[in-house]
Amino acid sequence: MTFNSPFNTVKQPAQVQIDPKAEIIFVSDNFVEQYVGGAELTSEALIKKSPVPVQKILARHVTIDLLQQGVQKYWVFGNFSSLNSELIPSIVANLSYSVLEYDYKYCRYRSPEKHQFAEKKKCDCEDSQHGKLISAFFFGAKSLWWMSEAQQQFYHKLFPFLSEKNNTVLSSVFDDEFFVNVKRLREERSEECTEAWIVLGSNSWIKGAKAAEDWCKQQGHKYDVVWGLPYEEVLEKLATAQGFVYLPEGMDTCPRMVIEAKLMGCDLHLNDNVQHKDEEWFATDNLQEIEEYLYGSRELFWKQILDDANHTATISGYTTTRNCIEQGYPWKDCITSLLSFCTEVIVVDGGSTDGTWEELLEWSEKEEKLHPHQVLRDWDHPRFAVFDGAQKAAARSLCTGDYCWQIDADEVVPEKDGQKVINLCRSWPQMIDLISLPVVEFWGSEEKVRVDVNPWKWRLSRNLPHITHGIPAQLRKYDENGELYAAPGTDGCDYVHTETGEPIPHGTFYNEQAHNARVQALQGNKDALIAYQGWLQNCVELLPSVKHYSWMDLERKIKTYKNYWQKHWESMYDIKQEDTAENNMFFEKPWSQVTDEEITELAKQLAEKTGGHIFHQKIDLTRPTPSVKIKC
Repeated sequence: MTFNSPFNTVKQPAQVQIDPKAEIIFVSDNFVEQYVGGAELTSEALIKKSPVPVQKILARHVTIDLLQQGVQKYWVFGNFSSLNSELIPSIVANLSYSVLEYDYKYCRYRSPEKHQFAEKKKCDCEDSQHGKLISAFFFGAKSLWWMSEAQQQFYHKLFPFLSEKNNTVLSSVFDDEFFVNVKRLREERSEECTEAWIVLGSNSWIKGAKAAEDWCKQQGHKYDVVWGLPYEEVLEKLATAQGFVYLPEGMDTCPRMVIEAKLMGCDLHLNDNVQHKDEEWFATDNLQEIEEYLYGSRELFWKQILDDANHTATISGYTTTRNCIEQGYPWKDCITSLLSFCTEVIVVDGGSTDGTWEELLEWSEKEEKLHPHQVLRDWDHPRFAVFDGAQKAAARSLCTGDYCWQIDADEVVPEKDGQKVINLCRSWPQMIDLISLPVVEFWGSEEKVRVDVNPWKWRLSRNLPHITHGIPAQLRKYDENGELYAAPGTDGCDYVHTETGEPIPHGTFYNEQAHNARVQALQGNKDALIAYQGWLQNCVELLPSVKHYSWMDLERKIKTYKNYWQKHWESMYDIKQEDTAENNMFFEKPWSQVTDEEITELAKQLAEKTGGHIFHQKIDLTRPTPSVKIKC
């Protein structure tokens, strides 16, 4: 799965601009300025009652540029049939939003009965590409709002996973002016009441106008067909009518006119397609209770929407330490950078003997967000290399935040990027549990950034119980003593499923075009190197990144290869290698014959003449690896 942040759709010219003052972006096919229908009146009643600035945007005017402008806003989608469906994956992946469903948009006719009438076969849109896209759009929302209990139940039967979301039955919504008019018209009703029944004279087959007229004729009722009148005149008609008959041919979620007629004191004749008719709030004869229910719906809506919009995700940062002072790691800078944006910082120490643990404890007494723990292990164990992943897993298991940010003790988050992490959690891609993000890996100094390694690392994830660190199941091996080790292809710290050991899928900004440019740059293509540098700089400016200092001190790194890494590989991969000149990738002699002075000199040459090197092959200073310069 590829996550091109913030959007992976081709740009299009924006038709409108996001108002910087707006806090909520309300999207609909029409608003009352274009068409006065039930959905439009409900949307308008909600918008008028909003406690924060709202910007209306027609669904057909939404573009990728507009979405990108509003990525930090909270969006509400009402009717959206005119929305470019190609934008839905980007919306799901990048926006925080709610959906207010007025009908049945999973069906391309917006009504399963209309679908059957038009095509003479039962609607099966739930299994179509369109239906699946709409259900994914709904699933990506922070909250779902329905017009009736029956509508909600119908959707949940087709798409059971939607029941996991925050679902609320809102019903139709009315503004303050409506309640004032209802009271006035109801008081005047006794003076002007007629014996006529009202029939909604819609041309739409599904509204059942003919069936309503036929019923009036059968009952011998006088009736008036109402259609195309201004809204105020419709209310006046209802206020003087004997009753209202409404017999839709398909499911009508919460028709406003039925509610209006009841509040005006009309007799009602309805069929079961009027989906709210048997709900407790409507079935009562107590009109005051109905009004109180309707009046409170706006406050209910905005309380939840603002909670969704203002929810600040909690972030647990976690790392591991062991003799970081001795190793010369920037571990204090690492932890300080986490403290700047994380709700808590978990540090698991593996038994430091150089003062690292003591300093952590002292620090935590002054910093309440810092939580150090010690998990002691036998680092002389033949399979000690697998403990690195186990330590990370232990640290992660102590995290309590909504999201987890993993970092090593030789990595630092730039000061300005903490807010980017918070923003990314706020607009988290809905279908992804793990995201990889840019790593700026320095070589010898901050003037050189490596090109010879992938510029990404698994970094930010949802705090879900099935995610841990370890060796993927397909790479796990066991020695004759039953001890776990790995086949090459893992460092033992992969994100894996706790039960199956399968790798956790991750979203990434790294794409094929960038990869090809990097490969060509390594082959000496200068234009590709410039293009790659520009691309990576773009990513670092846009996304939260990490500065990796492991290769800053090349002398220390070479000594680590001499004194540690051969043992690590033997432990991790069960690879036995003699100390020979052939097996030494740095010098043409066994490590036992290499002096500190030679290491110092080689480190200097590597810093000056090369831009990186993967030490699986011999160093060749005559063919230097290119590097780039990245500002972060």
